[in-house]
Amino acid sequence: MKRKGNSKVKLLIGAGIVIFSLFQYFSNSEVNEFTGKKQHISITVDDEIAIGLQSAPTMAQQHGGLYPDQKYQEFVDKVGRKLVNNSIAKQTNYNYDFHLLKDEQTINAFALPGGQIFITYALFSRLENEDQLAGVLGHEIGHVVGRHSAERMSKQNLTEGILNGVAVGIDPSTAQGAAALANIINMSYGREDELESDDLGVKFMIDAGYNPMELIGVMEILKDAAGPNRTNERLSTHPDPENRIEKIKEAIEKYKK
Repeated sequence: MKRKGNSKVKLLIGAGIVIFSLFQYFSNSEVNEFTGKKQHISITVDDEIAIGLQSAPTMAQQHGGLYPDQKYQEFVDKVGRKLVNNSIAKQTNYNYDFHLLKDEQTINAFALPGGQIFITYALFSRLENEDQLAGVLGHEIGHVVGRHSAERMSKQNLTEGILNGVAVGIDPSTAQGAAALANIINMSYGREDELESDDLGVKFMIDAGYNPMELIGVMEILKDAAGPNRTNERLSTHPDPENRIEKIKEAIEKYKK
């Protein structure tokens, strides 16, 4: 009898944790003034900027530091600034900084919250022209303007709250199964963010006078780098390059002047 009573108490506590997590997530709702998208975000723009500035040195260190050639760094800065100054990104409160990383092995570019944007030399060295660099940086600026990192943090907090509630109220093994499902769902959100950033990247390129068709060239570079054994789209946070190319073509038609 006592064990049954304990189970009820645990179930109520677990349910309380889940309800609180859901309330916290859905009560923080706002519309992104630059994308028009409704988002659930629990941190401010100032918080994003602080997180980005705090994390930037560590991220650079993980990729071998900054690339030593100042001429290349200035080139990345120039292209990044041109994109920001000619697009809606300039109207945001973010301080955009562009970093060329020394890493010659990892083909990647990424953005931290608040405007800290990175590209590895491994990717930079494969790009064929300035327009392709603009495509990469425009995509990353899109992540910042779209507030994707802040949105992901809120979703992560919601997921952790629900899983903790399940673990307390039911049992940890059930929580593990729910975690696997949550991971797949969060990956789909990641793919949506990538497509939105491609869309914004196309717009930023056109606004700054770059050829948006060169973003398709970037996708071809990423596809070649991944090789024939690239991860299935459903198991990745990134859409398949072929699907991204189709969406990029649609965005070019939508935004072309």
